[in-house]
Amino acid sequence: MRKGDWKKAGMILWIVISLYGCATTGDVEILAKDIRRLDKEISRIQRDREVISNEIEAVRAELIALRKENDKNHASLQAEGQKTRADLLIRIESLQLEMRMLSTGVEEHKEFLKAPSKEIARMKEDVEVRLRILEERSKALEERNRSLEERNRSLEERNRAYEERLKGMDDRVRGVDAKFTSKLADLEKTISAKEKEPPPEPKVTSTAAGSLYKDAYDTLQRGDLDGARRKFEAFLKQFPTSELSDNAQFWIGETYFLKKDYEKAILEYEKVIAKYPEGDKVSSALLKQGLAFLELGDKTNGRSLLKRVMDRYPQSEQADIAKKKLESLK
Repeated sequence: MRKGDWKKAGMILWIVISLYGCATTGDVEILAKDIRRLDKEISRIQRDREVISNEIEAVRAELIALRKENDKNHASLQAEGQKTRADLLIRIESLQLEMRMLSTGVEEHKEFLKAPSKEIARMKEDVEVRLRILEERSKALEERNRSLEERNRSLEERNRAYEERLKGMDDRVRGVDAKFTSKLADLEKTISAKEKEPPPEPKVTSTAAGSLYKDAYDTLQRGDLDGARRKFEAFLKQFPTSELSDNAQFWIGETYFLKKDYEKAILEYEKVIAKYPEGDKVSSALLKQGLAFLELGDKTNGRSLLKRVMDRYPQSEQADIAKKKLESLK
């Protein structure tokens, strides 16, 4: 407690002693309570003073820190200003260098403009020649594009015609088969009508051959490829020199072709060509051999056979098919 506080406490004590002699017990108690209250007030004031002192110290510390930070920022700003100034100086020097280079370029351009007119004319002529070459190339490319477009249209038309031709051929094949069936039926009727007369042996054989052939062909039409092949093979064993033998051999090759067994199909078609060179199925056998080789990826033999069909049978439907197939391979 400071000196002033002790004085105040002494005076209060003196007053209390002076009044004690003449004061009553109640007054003493009241006085004692006031003294205790004053003590508490004094203690609270002291605590508040300490708190304020601490706050003052904290404010002083904060002011010191702010001053240090301010000094640091000031130094940083000075350094940054110096760096910016140096950058500006470098930029100015760079701009001055660019200006000098531009001035030099302008001077060179002026000198170039003062060059002899012959040199400029030569350069102009060179440019014009190059432009003409570019224009010619552009025209050539346009012509080529038009030619390709026309070729594509032609190919599309040929494909459509080929498809229509194939449909027509299918119709014709069905017509031929119907005609053949009708002829066989007529033949059977004719032979049945003449059964009373002793028929020659060839006639009987021809009737048996026709029936066996028809049965094999009907089996093929039903889609029973293996069964048709066996029947055609049985026909050939029984009638190896019949007028229908080349057809039977060709259909044997077809059964393998339809089953995509192209190697065996090629061998069976070759039998048509070797055994029945004068038969009606040679052109068809050559054509199907060529198509079978193409299916196997052998374009050399495939093209060769298709060309042979065109050379040996130029007026046949097989030649037309071979020609269109060769065009599609280009």
